[in-house]
Amino acid sequence: MRILVIADPLASFKPYKDSTFAMMLEAGRRGHVLYFCEQHALGSRGGRVRGRVAPLTLVDSLGEREVWWSLEAERDEALADFDAVLMRKDPPFDMEYVASTWLLEQAGREGARVFNDPRAVRNHNEKLAILEFARFTAPTIVTRSADDLRAFVMEHREAVFKLLDGMGGMSVFRARADDPNLSVIIETMNRFGERTVMAQRFIPAISEGDKRVLLIGGEVVPYCLARIPRAGEFRGNLAAGGRGVAQALSDRDREIAQALAPILFSRGLLLVGLDVIGDNLTEINVTSPTCFREITAQTGCDVAMLFVDALECAVSGAAAGGTVARGLTS
Repeated sequence: MRILVIADPLASFKPYKDSTFAMMLEAGRRGHVLYFCEQHALGSRGGRVRGRVAPLTLVDSLGEREVWWSLEAERDEALADFDAVLMRKDPPFDMEYVASTWLLEQAGREGARVFNDPRAVRNHNEKLAILEFARFTAPTIVTRSADDLRAFVMEHREAVFKLLDGMGGMSVFRARADDPNLSVIIETMNRFGERTVMAQRFIPAISEGDKRVLLIGGEVVPYCLARIPRAGEFRGNLAAGGRGVAQALSDRDREIAQALAPILFSRGLLLVGLDVIGDNLTEINVTSPTCFREITAQTGCDVAMLFVDALECAVSGAAAGGTVARGLTS
């Protein structure tokens, strides 16, 4: 296959823990031909969605060199001329990202196979998507109202506030009923009623880790990565200093994952990262889910192999006119 990867600059990758690197490495090992471009290289010219792309070779399979890739000269190609397009641009999910989903959706109408489906990515806000599956979540509200946020904290005594476009644990606050700064926290989060905030009851099991559970091709990866907060911190995100410990799924993890996997896959989401704290689903990550490298290194379960297996199956199914996942923008 000819595979186009759309991602952040290659120089920003940390190969030892980068899931996109693992995907590319496995695809290259199988003989697939890789191409690369950044989000800004997408556009519509001559009536087709195109990208200024460069053939990519991984020259260091361990990713230990400072420059572990080689790019040939850029060329202008239609996205529909690739066998698969992997959208792996990291958040933030800003208007430029939204514009990219519009372009990728149009590319799908022209015959491109884009993973994850850009419509599904756009329709599944990584925070709000859990509202559809409330039976698996802790008590949650979404509001601009300072009064509602305060009342929620008073009811549950302790809550976590999140912005709907946050990532990596950024701008996440732990709010307590007896905190004299509660009003300031609320004002900071909702900007005096101008910004929507999600509040969730604080889950003490965060001390055991914020678990990343992966769904690939509608199937559940049998291991998760528990991201355990560092001392004095309540956020488990690796970007916030959390420590990743791979472990087998609990019965509850598996229950949640098996319930969501076929639903999300049917919507065109080939790869999903569920966040689970204790027994509670807290987020559904669909833009560029990670943790492949850590799970593989600690358990021997080759997550990148599972992903490329699913990608090959999805592409062959779509090419044959099947319904491997709804649309896959084809």
